[in-house]
Parts: sequence; structure tokens; C-alpha cells
Amino acid sequence: MYIYLPIAEIAVNVFLILGLGTGIGVLSGIFGVGGGFLITPLLIFIGIPPTVAVATGANQIVGSSVSGFLAHWRAGTVDFRMGTVLLVGGVIGSTAGVNLFSWLQSLGQIDLVIQISYVVMLGTIGLLMMIESIQSIIRTRRTGKLQRIKAHKHSWVHGLPFKMRFRKSRLYISGLLPFSVGILVGVLSAIMGVGGGFVMIPAMVYLLGMPTGIVVGTSLFQIIFVTANVTLFQATMNQTVDIPLAVLLLIGGVIGAQYGTRIGKKLPGEQLRGLLAALVLAVCGKIMYDLAITPKDLFSYYLP
Repeated sequence: MYIYLPIAEIAVNVFLILGLGTGIGVLSGIFGVGGGFLITPLLIFIGIPPTVAVATGANQIVGSSVSGFLAHWRAGTVDFRMGTVLLVGGVIGSTAGVNLFSWLQSLGQIDLVIQISYVVMLGTIGLLMMIESIQSIIRTRRTGKLQRIKAHKHSWVHGLPFKMRFRKSRLYISGLLPFSVGILVGVLSAIMGVGGGFVMIPAMVYLLGMPTGIVVGTSLFQIIFVTANVTLFQATMNQTVDIPLAVLLLIGGVIGAQYGTRIGKKLPGEQLRGLLAALVLAVCGKIMYDLAITPKDLFSYYLP
């Protein structure tokens, strides 16, 4: 059964999109990530224009993040003060990012920028995750138990001004740090259609020094509003949000997340990170391949 997507201007198989959303939901539940850095490339692979994939992917993240945030809120693992500082930076960054997106689109370069951004980000994140996972597995086999690594250490960044006390996270650091992280994640959300959790969570742990139990819930709190801001501006400024596509992805994502959470509890953490790293690198390799091969049509004609 096929459905026509009015913004993407193509017909797609409903069950393919539902399956894609379910698969991303499963991965989200297993690995504890929003899945935005995977949903956008996968949509591009099945023929969705990159601009629509980015904007619609951001919309899908809003729904999946709300469910996760509510669970963490009930568990008391959300630092709202930290999340608010991240959110202020995220709104500024995402608003600037959407304007940058619109400018690149007017130049006709946005598709290339999106793909190159994914190659750089996925390649870097995937390699770092794979190295860390392999090292962790080796240490575990040598000692017979998983060793804990010190998350962070104090450096010059902890001497920055405008210090704030974040009681939930037991931190007293400069507000400039989370504010800057929020700006970066906001720009990434607008340009790449991601929640930014794959950048934000490591930054919150290793740079800010937040307890790991507080990180995910706080990250989701910020991601909800930043991706909602991106969705609103993409829909009004660039008209690139495809509602039928977003609804199908959201339905599949909600279903898949329930099963992914159960699966994730049964697998060791270092193996999970290794599997996710392999998946990320595979997606990165496919994007690089698509950029390198000669296109079928060497010229495109744009009619007024």
C-alpha cells in the first residue's frame, strides 16, 4: 500500500515507513538515543529529499523524546536548572541554524552540506565509540569485570566566569559551558535533523561532569523544545515538514521503543556501544559511497 507525500513529492510504501520508524524506535530503546542521526540518512536512502528528511526527522524526535522525558521525570532524574540553560542555548542555536539552512537552500548547496555533515559527524562519533567499546571489552576480558573510568577531570573550562550551582547534578560550574553546548546542539538539530544527544550526552558527562544517571533525562528535556523549535521554523520558513511521513514514523517509533527498551536491558553496555558504532559507521560508509559515485543524471534542470 502506497501513500503520496505532498512535501516530499513522492509515493512511498506505508509499511516500509512504519518498519523504518519501528526499527529506529527499537534502536532508540536499546541504545538510549533519539535516533535522529540515523532516521535522516535512512530517509534519504529510500528517496526522500534531504531537506524534507532533515525537517521531518526533527519532528519525529519530538514525539519520541517526550515519552522518554516523562519516564525520567517520574524517576526524578532530570536537572531542570541545567536543562533550562542548555535549552536557552539550544533555542538560539536552532533558530540561527534554520536561517543558515534557508540560506544554503537558496544557494542550492543544502543537500551537499547535509551529506558532508553526516559523513564528518557519523565517522567521528562511530570511530570513537568503536575504539572505546573495543577497549572496554578487552579490559573486561582481562580482569573479568567491567572497570569504571573516571568521567571527567577539572581543567581550564572550570575556571570560566558566571558560575552557577546545579544542585541536582551536584555541580558548581560556569553557565557558559552548558549554554555553549546548547548552541552547538541547536545548530546541529537544524542542519542535520538530529536531537543532538550523540553530541550532548558525551559533552554533559566528560565536559560538564554531570552524573550519568541525570544526563539522559536532562538531555531529553532540552531536546524536546529545541527540536520543536526547529520543526516550527522549518515548517514556516522552508516548508519542508511532511506531516504524513512524520505521523507514520512516529507511530512506528512509539511501538519499536517499547521492545527496544526490553532488549537493551538484556545486553552488556560495551557490546551495545560496539553494535551502535558498527551501525553508525555503516550508515556513514553508505553516504560516502553515494557522494563518490557518478550520478545517473549529470545535469538537472530547474523550471521556474
